[in-house]
Amino acid sequence: MVKIFHKMAATGVLLLWSALFLQTTPASALDHVRVGHLPVTGHAKFFVAKEYGIFAGEGIDAELIEFINSADGLNALRAGKLDVAAFGTTAPLVHIAQGADLRIIAGIMGEDAAIIVRAENASSITKISDLKGKKVATVRLATGDAVLRGALDKEGINWKTDLQIFELKNPPAVMEAVKAGEVDAGVTWGPHDITAEKNGLVIAIRSDTIYKGHPCCRLVVTADEAQNRREILTRFVRALLRAQKFTLEKHTETVDAIVKYVKLDRDLIDQAFYHGHLEQSSDPNKRAIKNFWEIMQKSQFISSQLDISSFVDTGIYEEALRGLIKEEPKEQYWVELQKVFRERNI
Repeated sequence: MVKIFHKMAATGVLLLWSALFLQTTPASALDHVRVGHLPVTGHAKFFVAKEYGIFAGEGIDAELIEFINSADGLNALRAGKLDVAAFGTTAPLVHIAQGADLRIIAGIMGEDAAIIVRAENASSITKISDLKGKKVATVRLATGDAVLRGALDKEGINWKTDLQIFELKNPPAVMEAVKAGEVDAGVTWGPHDITAEKNGLVIAIRSDTIYKGHPCCRLVVTADEAQNRREILTRFVRALLRAQKFTLEKHTETVDAIVKYVKLDRDLIDQAFYHGHLEQSSDPNKRAIKNFWEIMQKSQFISSQLDISSFVDTGIYEEALRGLIKEEPKEQYWVELQKVFRERNI
């Protein structure tokens, strides 16, 4: 399934524009932004914007800093070691529930999580209720982890007592635990789900079948950053929107960019990014975040009663999109995104 953003015709204008900007703008004139990311296909917009001069074209010198999980990345953001971060939906919401003054300003990706099992268990684990009494590995504070616990709660299964959940460091550790038979199933995400298949495991359940349209990595900043560097963040989000459009129009070039940051087989990366289970919208999607927050509350993942809406700042994305529409009034793609924004945030 290809999302609504896969509708536009290819154009070389963006590449030409970026190239001209790079030739005439000294590096010292760019605003430096430290960007925390994961080495996953779902973060392709960062890689595309960096490699093809889209960040630079918006006056941004983006320093991409890799983390292996969301927990470490959010800790770095709160410690002032990052300016912006993209680490799941669960991680920022948990930090907010614990008192962190963060702001979600845009989206990076949605869906894309999967539950993997050994081949001999594929026929007996086909739905969430089959996990009752099982051992399941997850990655701490990963979006798929919260989706799993919410789905268990919906089925009337207590994730604290009716099964054993083991929180591991990263997706490769989850895959190895499943492969070794240490657990019955594991929660991972792209491209690690495809890697698991290549290693003889089976994708038993995809997250978009148990929670369709769920948000995943959100673009997060501190409240101070959202207030004090608003103009820079708006240009940063503009670059993400341009990169989003690029990924729809430039398939080969997109994969070229991803392989520089995700050190896996090119065909595997191509499959993981374009398999149709990954949404690449940059929209903050306040409605989905509120729903995710409520699921986390109901499943006892968090106990906070805060109004999560006050931690979602949609103004930066809205301003970025409005600027693109003003500059390119005939570009229907931006108009379509504006319609989606109104449906998801207002």
